[in-house]
Amino acid sequence: MGLRTPIYELHLSAGAKMVDFGGWDMPIHYGSQIEEHHLVRNSVGVCDVSHMTVIDLSGPDSKGYLRYLLANDVEKLQSAGKALYSAMLDQTGGVLDDLIVYLTQDGYRIVVNCATREKDLAWMNDKIQAFDCKLTERPDLAILAIQGPESIQVLKDVLRKDATEGASRVAFIDQLKPFVGGFCGDWFLARTGYTGEKGIEAIVPADDAKALWQGLASAGVRAIGLGARDTLRLEAGMNLYGSDMDETVTPLESNMEITLSMDAERDFIGKQKLTEQMQAGVERQLVGLVLNQRGVLRAHYPVYSNDEWVGEITSGAFSPTLQHSIALARIKTGANDLQVEIRGKRLAVSKVNPPFARNGKQVYKQSS
Repeated sequence: MGLRTPIYELHLSAGAKMVDFGGWDMPIHYGSQIEEHHLVRNSVGVCDVSHMTVIDLSGPDSKGYLRYLLANDVEKLQSAGKALYSAMLDQTGGVLDDLIVYLTQDGYRIVVNCATREKDLAWMNDKIQAFDCKLTERPDLAILAIQGPESIQVLKDVLRKDATEGASRVAFIDQLKPFVGGFCGDWFLARTGYTGEKGIEAIVPADDAKALWQGLASAGVRAIGLGARDTLRLEAGMNLYGSDMDETVTPLESNMEITLSMDAERDFIGKQKLTEQMQAGVERQLVGLVLNQRGVLRAHYPVYSNDEWVGEITSGAFSPTLQHSIALARIKTGANDLQVEIRGKRLAVSKVNPPFARNGKQVYKQSS
C-alpha cells in the first residue's frame, strides 16, 4: 500500500482506477482518460495533486538562499503572490527537480514533485546551512487543481454557497492574475496549473479539500485522473520530471532556457557548468515531434535522421485535442529529416516547437 492523499476514499467512491505514482496510490482515470482530457480542454475538471510536496521558507536570508539554490532568480518576484518556475540544479548543471516558488508576505512557498521529495529535501537542507532561514514541510495541506476554460467561474459559484468564507474567497479570486497566488485566510489560491488551460490550484487544509471536492462534484465538476493530466501537459509542451529531464541533462538540453537567469552578479549552483555548455554549444536538444499518420509515439522509441540514430522520445502520446500523435524527444542538435522507429518500422515525423495545443487549438510551428 502506498501513501494516500486526504481524499483517497472519495476517489474510490468516484470509481477511480488507482495506480502507484511515485509511492502514492493515485487515480489514473475514472473510466475514460479521453473524456477527462476533453472536459479540461472544453469546460472544467478537478484533479487531486495532493501528492506534491509543499514547503514553506522563512527567515532573513530566504531570498539569498533561493538565489543560490535555483537557476531562475527570485529577485524577479517583486510583489507578494508572484510565482516563478525554476529548475534546481546540481553542481554539474543536471536537473534535480523543477518546481514553482511563490513570494508570500512571510517568505516563500515552494511546491516540488512527489517522487523527488526525499532527494529535494536532503539537498535543500544541506545547502541551507550557510543561510539564516528555515524550511518547513507542510504535509497537513492538500492541493486540488481546478482546470479548464470554465474553471474559475464554476469554482466561484461553488464557493458562494459557503456563507462564512465564500464571499471573501470569491473576491480574492477576482483579483488574481495568471501565475499569481496568495493567502485567503488559511487557503492558498493560485492561478497556476499543469494543463495549459485557465485554472486555480487550491492549497488547503486536508478537511477543507474534502469539502471542496464534494462541493465541486455536487456542481457537476468531474474528477480528472493523472492520465488525462499527462496528455494535457504534453499538449501544452510542459516537461515531466523523470521523463523529459533529470540529473543527466541540463536545462539547456531540456527546452528550459527561458527559466535560466544568467546575470553576471549572481552565482547559483550549476551556473559554471551551464556557462561552459553555452560557450561550447549544446549537443542535444529537446524538441517536439508530430506524427501525421497512424501510430502512437511512445517514450524511448528511437529517433533517426536518415540512417543515423540521433536520440529518443522522452514523452509521447496520442493527442485527444489534435487527433494525432505528438511527442517530446531529445535528439542531436540540428538533426532534421526525422523518423521514429515503431515496432521495426520507421515513420516520418515533423520536428516542431512546442507547445502543441493551446485553448483547444493547434499552435505548434515547424522547427528548423
